[in-house]
Amino acid sequence: MATTTKQRLALAICDFLSTSLTDGTLSAEDKDSIDVAINCIGESFKVDPTDPAAVSAATGTQNLLQIYGVYEKLKSTTTASAAKPASNTAGTSEKAKEPTDDEKARAEDLKARGNRAMASKDYPAAIDLYTQALALHPRNAIYLSNRAAAYSAARDHASARADAEQAVSIDPKYTKAWSRLGLARFALGDAKGSMEAYRQGIEHEGNGGSEAMKKGFETAKRRVDELEGETADAAPTARGGGGGGGGPDLASLASLFGGGGGGGNRDGASGGGGGGLPDLSSIMSNPMFASMAQNLMSNPDMMQNLMSNPRLREMADRFSSGGGMPDLGSLMNDPNIADMARNMMGGGGGGADDGSNPGAGRGAGR
Repeated sequence: MATTTKQRLALAICDFLSTSLTDGTLSAEDKDSIDVAINCIGESFKVDPTDPAAVSAATGTQNLLQIYGVYEKLKSTTTASAAKPASNTAGTSEKAKEPTDDEKARAEDLKARGNRAMASKDYPAAIDLYTQALALHPRNAIYLSNRAAAYSAARDHASARADAEQAVSIDPKYTKAWSRLGLARFALGDAKGSMEAYRQGIEHEGNGGSEAMKKGFETAKRRVDELEGETADAAPTARGGGGGGGGPDLASLASLFGGGGGGGNRDGASGGGGGGLPDLSSIMSNPMFASMAQNLMSNPDMMQNLMSNPRLREMADRFSSGGGMPDLGSLMNDPNIADMARNMMGGGGGGADDGSNPGAGRGAGR
């Protein structure tokens, strides 16, 4: 009979393992391994897992899985209730918890050790040390900002954002916290929020802001502009249609190559007239034609000019009705078509992404 807490826990574990074989948690292939584990636990803790009375006395009315489920619920409730005062507590309640001089000194020592851990790139240790400092001196903007920097370095950007937001709510004039908030928001894909954080940092720094803060702001702003440009470019393309500055008329493009007049099949297949459709996969494997197609699809005006040229419309009509491919040499004698061809070949790509990220330094604060 189990007489100690550890023996009762060992029996509860054995009961959990046995139940897992019968409730579908584990497969029959695992039975031999589980049986060996149960025997080893029983022998090690000097208990008998096959004794129903002993197991019942150890587990009571709830088995180990049920007990652990209760623990998880209690843990989540405790964590949630503990988090609320950390983010919302203010005023007299905080004054009542003002740390003593000894606690402040110990917190400063922990912060200094955290800074050294950051310098050594031991980010988990730095996070733990800053957390200990905050336990002694809660709502310290510097400690929160430093922990935000450590979280960012460890790529836990959500935690970094939470710490930085709390730091700036405590001390808006501590500008390093604004910088770390900008970095965390940018890493989480919130470019507008990042830009706002850097703007606040520049405002609180005064004199136009530091170079690092301004660089972070410009990087975030550039990303916002890129996203807005992508949205603007995508809208007319999604609408389709030709006039009014809209995107390329893909149905007309399909008909130019002999496709059906109803806009072409979504899988790219098209039934040409007599003479057959050109092998588009072979054409597009040619770098010259691939470049032409890319430039054409990225320039709605060029597409509209192309589709409104009567020579090309004539070519499309003749080809789709079985008249065969046109005399391209004769076609290129048309100066308008020749000019459009040169424009398609010239193309003008946008600048490459410089890959820069905003943020003024990861290092710990003061």
